Amino acid sequence: MARGLGKGLGRGLDALFQDNKGDEVVEQLKLDDIRPNPYQPRHEFDEMALAELAESIKLHGILQPIIVKKSVKGYDIVAGERRYRASKLAGKTDIPAIVKSMTDKQMMEFAIIENLQRENLNALEEAKSYQLLMDHLSLTQVEAADRLGKSRPYIANMLRLLNLPEEIKQLINDKKLSGAHGRTLLGLKNEADMMTIAKQVIKESWSVRQLEQYVKSLTSSPEQPKKVPAKPKFLVKHEQSLKQHLGTNVEISKSRKKGKIAIEFTSEEEFNRLISLLERV
Repeated sequence: MARGLGKGLGRGLDALFQDNKGDEVVEQLKLDDIRPNPYQPRHEFDEMALAELAESIKLHGILQPIIVKKSVKGYDIVAGERRYRASKLAGKTDIPAIVKSMTDKQMMEFAIIENLQRENLNALEEAKSYQLLMDHLSLTQVEAADRLGKSRPYIANMLRLLNLPEEIKQLINDKKLSGAHGRTLLGLKNEADMMTIAKQVIKESWSVRQLEQYVKSLTSSPEQPKKVPAKPKFLVKHEQSLKQHLGTNVEISKSRKKGKIAIEFTSEEEFNRLISLLERV
C-alpha cells in the first residue's frame, strides 16, 4: 500500500486509505484500550484548542471517527490523536474508530502525512516529520519532495532547522521565534552568537527581515555592524498584547504615513480560529 501513495499529501487522506476502503466499519472502542501513535511526530498540543474541541465533543460528539491499528495489546492511533486527547478531556470513555490493517511502516507514514495535512505543526515538528519519513522509507530529499508535493529546496530549508542548538529549538517550540528566524540564525557559525542574537530578536521584536540584515552585516563586513533600529516601545507593547491574545506571532510595522499588522497562521484550522477571535472584537 505504501508504494501507491505517490503525492499523497496533495491527494488527501481519503486517497491514502482507498486500498481497503470497503472494510470501513465504525466501532466504539474504549479509550483505555487505545494508545497514541508511537511514530507521532507531534509532541505538543495547543491546550486551548484541545479544550475548545473537548467542549464541542461534549455538545455534538465525535463527528469523524479516528483511525486505529490493532496492536499486540489494544490499538495504536494512526490518525486523530487530537480527537482522542479531547475526548479524554471531555470525560468520554469510548470513541468511534475505524480499525485498519497495516504495517508499522505504513502507520508511521500515515501518521506523518496526516499531521502535515491537518495539524498546526510548528516549523521544527514539520522538519522532524520530513526527516522521519526520509529515514524510515529511505527517501532522498528529491523523493520526499515528490511524494509530499513540495519542492526540494523547501524540504531542504526545513531540514536545516534540525541543525539549530537545542536552546533555539526550544524558543521555536515556545513560539518565541519563527522557523524563518531560526533559519536566518544558522548564518552564524557560533552557537553563543546565535543565542545572544536570538534573545535580542525576542526582546526587541525583530522581524525576519531585520534579523537577515543584521546577520548579513555581521557575516559580510569586518566593520562594526550597524545596530538595527529599535522598534518603538508602543508598537512592541501592542505586538506582545496581540500575541498573547491571539496565540500566534504578530508583527506590526509602521512608516511615516501608514502601517501594517501581520498575523501569522500555518493551517486552515488556525486561520479559522483566528478569524473567530477577531470577529468577537
